[in-house]
Amino acid sequence: MPRPANAASQAKALQAQATASAVDPRPKPRQAPNSILASGLSREALTRLTAQGFHIETQTQGSIAPQIVRLRVPQGTSLTQARQRVRLLDARASTDFDHFYYLDEGAVACVGAECQAASLVNWSSSDAAQCGPTPLIGLIDTGINLEHEALKDQAIEVVPRPASHADASLRDHGTAVAALLVGRPDSQTPGLLPQAKIIAVEAFYRDGGTADRTDVLSLVDAIEALAKRGVQVMNMSLSGPANELLQKAIEAAQAKGIVLIAAVGNNGAGAQPSYPAAYPGVVAVTAVDQDLKVYRRATQGAYVDLSAPGVKVWTASAQGSGALRTGTSYAVPFVSAAAGLLLASNPELDTKGVQSRLEEHTRDLGKSGWDPTFGFGLIQMAGLCAQPAEPTSISRAKRRPGAPPFKAQTSDMP
Repeated sequence: MPRPANAASQAKALQAQATASAVDPRPKPRQAPNSILASGLSREALTRLTAQGFHIETQTQGSIAPQIVRLRVPQGTSLTQARQRVRLLDARASTDFDHFYYLDEGAVACVGAECQAASLVNWSSSDAAQCGPTPLIGLIDTGINLEHEALKDQAIEVVPRPASHADASLRDHGTAVAALLVGRPDSQTPGLLPQAKIIAVEAFYRDGGTADRTDVLSLVDAIEALAKRGVQVMNMSLSGPANELLQKAIEAAQAKGIVLIAAVGNNGAGAQPSYPAAYPGVVAVTAVDQDLKVYRRATQGAYVDLSAPGVKVWTASAQGSGALRTGTSYAVPFVSAAAGLLLASNPELDTKGVQSRLEEHTRDLGKSGWDPTFGFGLIQMAGLCAQPAEPTSISRAKRRPGAPPFKAQTSDMP
């Protein structure tokens, strides 16, 4: 006998979900092999580069940060040689590799929805309702299944991906992160701020089967698009290498008063810092499990600010009702929601004030005070709407140790 239509649909959905979550063993490329990025180039320099065989592929709008141009390198020219040519033609221009950025999710070895992440951060819907209208939240991620029962009719606007990328991203990651933020309260995967509005930029695309990825131009375009829409909090559940041109866009967004929150990365305790989380002023979020132990693959270091639930977190799945997700990606929305609540009742706070208040509203984990594993500790959402009794400051006991001046970590080595 043939299986009922609904059974066949469920089987198909499960197969699709298994395919989406399968770990591809191939290494993820760090950067594009045949292109570089440049900003601040004069028209004369662009003309001379074109005459030398460089090809202008695309460029950003340059609405809040200097315009970035993607240049295809002439055949037989290395990326290092290409960057040197740009510098020789225009010493005022900035140039870097065409880096890729990936989503910070990991495999989950669990079959039940027993994890209640919201309780770890002392979140309650009644507390959230007292904070006032939530500011506009921006999301840079993959595509989102807006027909999911947790997201249907929610206030979500999706900015489509650039037409230049032929293969769309999978929608699991974006759907999961969006549901953590604004999932319907009557759904199986309720969100932290169901009444909030988010603007989501579909910045990722499929990379030949290895992984969903984005690049510097796509990220800068997304940041500029969200800044133009007036978002006050920006959720970036992604990471990659340092890039000079991306850093300028991050700084431009911060100058507009946008609170940027990003994942510390899933490269392990001894790995190099992940970006944009490691840039100054970006709130870097790591993941902990139900036992308040750090996620085993979370990157650690002097840039870690806050901890949030990110191991076996129950949230929406693009192919079904819900699934357990693991990765520093899924910790970021908890802090983005906390920042939203804080700004809802304290709209006068600037980005530094928001970060300081978030760092104060934590449960200390690990060594006493700040540490490179948990940062200032696990974010606590209860009481975020209350006015501080005194000017915002972080106690000496919790203060992060001094660090040398920040320098962009990039290299001419491809």
